[in-house]
Amino acid sequence: MKRRDFIKTAGAVALASSFPDSALGDDAESPMPNILLIFSDQQHWQALGFMDSFFDTPNLDKLAKESVVFDRSFCTTPQCSPSRSSLLTGFYPSATKVMGNCSAAGGAELTQPTIAPELQAAGYRTGYFGKWHLGNKDVACAGWDDKVFKTHDPTAQQETLAFLRDPATQTKPFALFVSINNPHDIYQFKQHTTEKDSVPLSPSWEEETFANKPPIQQQFMNEDQGKTIIGKPRKEWEKYHDCYRKQTKLYDDNVGTIIAELKTQGKWDDTIVIITSDHGDMDAQHKLIFKGPFMYEHMMRVPLMIRLPKGTNGGRRIDTADAVNVDLVPTIRELVDLPKKSTHGLSLAPLLTKKGNYEAREFVVGQYYSKQKWVNPIRMIRTKDYKLNRHITWGDELYDLKNDPHELTNRADDPKYTKIKKDLGNKLNQWIKDHKDPFYSFAPTTRKGKPLVAENTK
Repeated sequence: MKRRDFIKTAGAVALASSFPDSALGDDAESPMPNILLIFSDQQHWQALGFMDSFFDTPNLDKLAKESVVFDRSFCTTPQCSPSRSSLLTGFYPSATKVMGNCSAAGGAELTQPTIAPELQAAGYRTGYFGKWHLGNKDVACAGWDDKVFKTHDPTAQQETLAFLRDPATQTKPFALFVSINNPHDIYQFKQHTTEKDSVPLSPSWEEETFANKPPIQQQFMNEDQGKTIIGKPRKEWEKYHDCYRKQTKLYDDNVGTIIAELKTQGKWDDTIVIITSDHGDMDAQHKLIFKGPFMYEHMMRVPLMIRLPKGTNGGRRIDTADAVNVDLVPTIRELVDLPKKSTHGLSLAPLLTKKGNYEAREFVVGQYYSKQKWVNPIRMIRTKDYKLNRHITWGDELYDLKNDPHELTNRADDPKYTKIKKDLGNKLNQWIKDHKDPFYSFAPTTRKGKPLVAENTK
């Protein structure tokens, strides 16, 4: 399916969109909709067949035809634990205090509640199956009637199907969260046999030179996880990209199986279906792999599609408003009439239902703290046309996304962009102040977690 097959929609950016009041229905006695949220691990925004025909995702493509697809959807951070903390609470990692992966630098366990207790208190039967990666604190793990926190996709699928078939699920509305690990298993790409005769690589793979880029990008490749592929011939990079396609297809199979069971149980048209991912993967873009201390589009942009019951208002793509994964909690609250609470997110419900008011954000902020013991604090501020990445120690990156969509040329020191950089920097600093983000108190380290000194950056 081609991108043009979707009906485009104009979501508000600078101005508010206004729709009639209320959320899913005007009838106060209408039954509460079920909620099914499925999210992958490490799937970038273009890893979908309808976005890039190289990928084979028939189930997701079919679902997209009935959903509202957010083309500009972002994670708060390109790391598993902190992004999941945002997705489930509605707050940035600097507020959840889960700034790195659990057990890594900055990776404290989540110590605040997710949305689960609210859904449970509202009468939902709640379930969570799959990768958790947020620790074992009682307050964070509370609210699930049924849960299996295990990083194993066959188990997650099996438990999900059992939950949907359980007689208890037939007697009350359910809120089911399913965390599928793929395509995170790209880390096993060395074992993959390329299945396609022709595997394309991106323009950024062809043209990236790392000139005027933060040195930690090449350090990641030369000394860290990139060592597995650096200096290898093009075929090895093609293997990586093809393996990523295969792992994404496995995730798509999981989605198809779960949706088929939802239909078998007669719940399809009574369910809000949300599809997203915790963060992206470099997928050979910029001659980089996996995830690390970089804020490129393939790290920060993730899939997001939401199907309302009966496919209401579906078949649309919104490419003029930015969504962030902190938006999911306030969106769910509004769609199912839970009490509003303060979060860092914006409810997307008005864009989904065409009811109520939506005031779009002016920009998106992203955060990065660490990878294992290696601390490299970064803050991103991105508008439609520009992106500024601010590093502690390593300076700034500024990309003109309109004229350089592949982020190849760093304009941070270009006099022609001085005003743009200053404006973005001021807005970022104000956001940091308003959100009590401790960014400027952080310091980078060596890969071993030792204090960084000028003569030793290894």
